[in-house]
Amino acid sequence: MNDSNNAENNFSEGTVVKKSTGHCWVQTSEGVLVCTVSSMLRKQFVYPTSGSRHTVQRVIENDHTDPVAVGDRVRFIRADDTSGMVVGVLPRRTRLSRRGIASNIGGYHFEQVIAANVDLAIPVFAAARPAPAWNLLDRNLASAESLDLPSLICITKLDLVLNPDGSLPDDLQDAARLYRKIGYEMIFTSTVSGAGIDQLRQVLKDRISVFIGKSGVGKSSLLNALQPGLGLRVAEVGCQTGKGRHTTTLTEMLPLDFGGQVIDTPGMREFGLWDVAEDDLAFFFREMKPYVGKCKFGLNCLHNEEPGCAIRKAVMAGEIDPRRYQSFLRIQQDGYFI
Repeated sequence: MNDSNNAENNFSEGTVVKKSTGHCWVQTSEGVLVCTVSSMLRKQFVYPTSGSRHTVQRVIENDHTDPVAVGDRVRFIRADDTSGMVVGVLPRRTRLSRRGIASNIGGYHFEQVIAANVDLAIPVFAAARPAPAWNLLDRNLASAESLDLPSLICITKLDLVLNPDGSLPDDLQDAARLYRKIGYEMIFTSTVSGAGIDQLRQVLKDRISVFIGKSGVGKSSLLNALQPGLGLRVAEVGCQTGKGRHTTTLTEMLPLDFGGQVIDTPGMREFGLWDVAEDDLAFFFREMKPYVGKCKFGLNCLHNEEPGCAIRKAVMAGEIDPRRYQSFLRIQQDGYFI
């Protein structure tokens, strides 16, 4: 990755490859620098709607989320050969976000950018231990759709569930048929048998991808299988609780020897949609999108109990899967919106 220097301001540019609260690691052509983040990036300046546009009316302190995400191209000032300060974030080509809640300031909602400038979102779910949470997958997919980001579904721990004849159990066969029918690729993998690993390598090659999923689903084991020697920490899922232990605590971009990079993220048990209005949600369920606007109440239909709803008719006719429709309603009811 090349530095581009601005002689006038003595700025350099690089890519954020790892992040913790208050610090980020920036890759440059000369190595990696550990950088702080300028306090100016945590301030939002509010200007008056009329009169002088050069007078700041109010300053909002953004102390609940980091303004820098892994994958960001940033502008920084060097302090020495190993450290610096990030002073600007360049425009993002793409991003994967979720809704955050700052409970310390009255439940204020904000955008939490998980990764920036990525080509592919990969929700990772285990076939067992823990069991797949399909509603969470639907939220992951809808969020990526709303951000115009392609998705691929990866199911891990295949070796735990295969039938004696090597076939998938009925529930996973049904899930594969459903998601493939509506246009999503689904890959089944096992770090024990090696199943699906080469197929996943081909998907990741020469792309910047981001893995998202709950703790314990096997993201770290999967990355170790994709490229042995990454040294990622892996923990067994608790036998009694079935819940994963947090083994990834930082978001980090990992270079792959076969080409491309993958961003590993900490486990996420919840995933609220950001910048999606309630009456727009159906646009981001692929199988529902063709019916939007064809209801009796047009674009004002919430597709819940309204008469003449085209989406409800499609569910009754078997054209939209009932479980996906229930997942859609649950997102509405839970209020996972901006």
